[in-house]
Amino acid sequence: MLQSLKNSQRIRIAACLTVCATIILAIGHIVHADAPKTADEYSANPAAMIEAYRHVEVASVSDAVEQLLHVKRYMTHHMQAVFPTKFAGTALTVKLIKQENHDPDALSGMLKAIDSGGPGAVYVMAVEDGANIAGMGGLMGTAMSARGFAGAVIDGGVRDVPQLKRIAFPVYSTGAVPSTSVGHYRFAGVNVPVVCDGVNVAPQDIVVADQDGVVVVPREHAAEVLVLAQQLDESEHSMYPFIEKYHSIVEAVKQFHRI
Repeated sequence: MLQSLKNSQRIRIAACLTVCATIILAIGHIVHADAPKTADEYSANPAAMIEAYRHVEVASVSDAVEQLLHVKRYMTHHMQAVFPTKFAGTALTVKLIKQENHDPDALSGMLKAIDSGGPGAVYVMAVEDGANIAGMGGLMGTAMSARGFAGAVIDGGVRDVPQLKRIAFPVYSTGAVPSTSVGHYRFAGVNVPVVCDGVNVAPQDIVVADQDGVVVVPREHAAEVLVLAQQLDESEHSMYPFIEKYHSIVEAVKQFHRI
């Protein structure tokens, strides 16, 4: 009986030690996963970089770009989301030029561009003088969603808004319009430099968007911008409870050097 009790105790102790070891390993994994990375580490792991961008506020990204690159890379208030959203991905650029035509293939390149993209792509379209022309609609949005695109940014109008909302595909545009580009525009290039709402966008640039708007980060500076944006985020998020506790934004700015 005594030997049986000892064996039972040994089993319980072994089980306890196994559980403790598992918990310690899990905590270590979580801490390691959440540990901030350096710019070099992000540059070496583009997938991790894009994922990290999805968790940073666009306002912080915009501030980081200005502080590091001394340029403004945000789109204007004219660029509005179909519904509140947040995404980040790499730019797949498309350019349409204004040209009346009866060519059934005038826009075929625009559609082929969608079929060339995949998970994480952001469809960035520049539509010449396109404020009142729908650069995309429900069919294109459905195709992008099915292919795993992160979202779309259209310097022009958009239509079929109910379908875009139904499939929850994120789109920014200059507004909803019922018009069509068919017969009025011609495809002028894919993965070429474009100007979208006043911002230069190159293929593979990082596009980030949330309820504050859209920012484009040059690919060659994406890692360093991300690291600073994360720091700015951390600082600002720490200020909220400080302000709530001490009732002073002046003291918070002095403490955290962020506004």
